[in-house]
Amino acid sequence: MFGAMLGEAWHAMGANRMRTFLTMLGMMIGVGAVVLMMAIGEGAQQAIKKSISSMGSNLFIVLSGSPNAGGARAGSGNALSLNVKDADAISELDSISGVAPVAMGSAQVIFAGNNWNTSVIGTVPSYMEIRDWTINNGYVFSNSDVRSATRVALIGKTVADNLFGDDIDPVGKTIRIKQSPFLIVGVLNSKGQSLDGRDQDDTIIVPLTTAQRKLFGNQVPGSVRMIMAQAPADNLMQQAEDDMNNLLRQRHNIREGSDNDFSVRNLTAIANTAAEATRTMALLLGAIASISLLVGGIGIMNIMLVSVTERTREIGIRMAIGARERDILLQFLLEAFVISIVGCVIGILIGVGGAALVQNLAGTDTVVTSQSISLAFVVAASVGIFFGFYPARKAAKLNPIEALRYH
Repeated sequence: MFGAMLGEAWHAMGANRMRTFLTMLGMMIGVGAVVLMMAIGEGAQQAIKKSISSMGSNLFIVLSGSPNAGGARAGSGNALSLNVKDADAISELDSISGVAPVAMGSAQVIFAGNNWNTSVIGTVPSYMEIRDWTINNGYVFSNSDVRSATRVALIGKTVADNLFGDDIDPVGKTIRIKQSPFLIVGVLNSKGQSLDGRDQDDTIIVPLTTAQRKLFGNQVPGSVRMIMAQAPADNLMQQAEDDMNNLLRQRHNIREGSDNDFSVRNLTAIANTAAEATRTMALLLGAIASISLLVGGIGIMNIMLVSVTERTREIGIRMAIGARERDILLQFLLEAFVISIVGCVIGILIGVGGAALVQNLAGTDTVVTSQSISLAFVVAASVGIFFGFYPARKAAKLNPIEALRYH
């Protein structure tokens, strides 16, 4: 019986093909928009997650600066209020598992006839562990290199590509940074873009003392622009932040009620906030696109009402030869369901194709998930049944005698 009803529903759709197509059009656009918007949102979330994982886990940045000078406050990182001894003291806290003082700047780098302007980070070997940054080729410089201010360097993939291309192995080659020769001892694995859009691979890492003495100078001996710190677990993040604030205030002799001459930033919290904002935006995009499904459902209801009116006499004949109310109800519900599902399938293809087109033309990452397709399918089927119920019920409640007399 159900198969026969399905065949009749398909026949009814084929009898008015243009009207059926226009009825499905709203569902096609709605489902396609939902799949596309969710693909864009999921792509953005994946990009954020990739950026978060590339930073490392449970990270803090302690920035120097923000002291009062003549009534004006210097910005974070502009005053040299942090030093290597501060980093050593932070490393002794129970709530901290790793610390790396950092001095950084930009410099012109030269190899043979090629040159490139990039950021140079002066730090210690623990920086690589904190950032979860591995080596593609070569090795990481050691603490003895830091003590000796050795001119060795680790270079990022972007720097390697621009200075050496694909044919030359950079390890063992000598480059010039600000006219000083540096031996490349390792090439870093790719990290990609950071949350703020910077290319993390466009960098060179050298020993901290080498950067201070031979590249950027050091007005205050031992001073650094920032200190990176890592907590051993998520649940220790707040304690670690409080411990660092208390320790540095004590070391810098900051009186109670006075402003800090440093700032502690929770990178994990910032990253999670960005991820949450992206997730909210993805849901918002999906919700806006879902309005199209509502419009498509209303279109199905309108056309089904027209169909009931046109087929009133047919309904009367069915009832006269023994069809029950539930048979009529099921027949028209099935027609609405079929229209909705066919429109949904076409809409899914449109959404998947649109996502591929956006990725190829706009360069925006899009990810079509099985969950988004399943959700679109379920919602479309529900919309078809919901908006098809009223016309189907109206058809089922027709008086057989009046239906037979209808012209």
